[in-house]
Amino acid sequence: MPRENPSATLLDPQVAQRLRHDEHGLVAAVVQQHDTREVLMVGWMDDEALHRTLTTGRVTFWSRSRQEYWRKGDTSGHAQYVKAVSLDCDGDALLVEVDQVGAACHTGTRTCFEAGGPLAVVAGHRPDVAAAVAPTDAVVPAPADAAAPEGDA
Repeated sequence: MPRENPSATLLDPQVAQRLRHDEHGLVAAVVQQHDTREVLMVGWMDDEALHRTLTTGRVTFWSRSRQEYWRKGDTSGHAQYVKAVSLDCDGDALLVEVDQVGAACHTGTRTCFEAGGPLAVVAGHRPDVAAAVAPTDAVVPAPADAAAPEGDA
């Protein structure tokens, strides 16, 4: 579990109150390449990791396996330089837009989703908009108390 005293973080209280943490005090952080919009990885942040990310220009995560903070790229050289951070509508996920140096995945691939690979799926298709919208022949009647135009009486 992250910090024993989460209130000791320096995260702006207005930001902290908008977050909805999981039972471990964490929020999912989806990391995306800022210019191509490529989704690179998903990590986890508590308030302290988010504070560090917002204030240092580098992405910091909470490692669930090592039970410690880690700044992406400190050991691998594959750093993530923060460009923007957004909170989703529910407050339970962050979008971290970065300039990624090298591989984002610990396996050495550009993205963790490349390493994991695609799953078999039945692809859905949106309906043809033109066919889905029926033409309207409805005529909107004039209000009963509307005056008739001059000369038509």
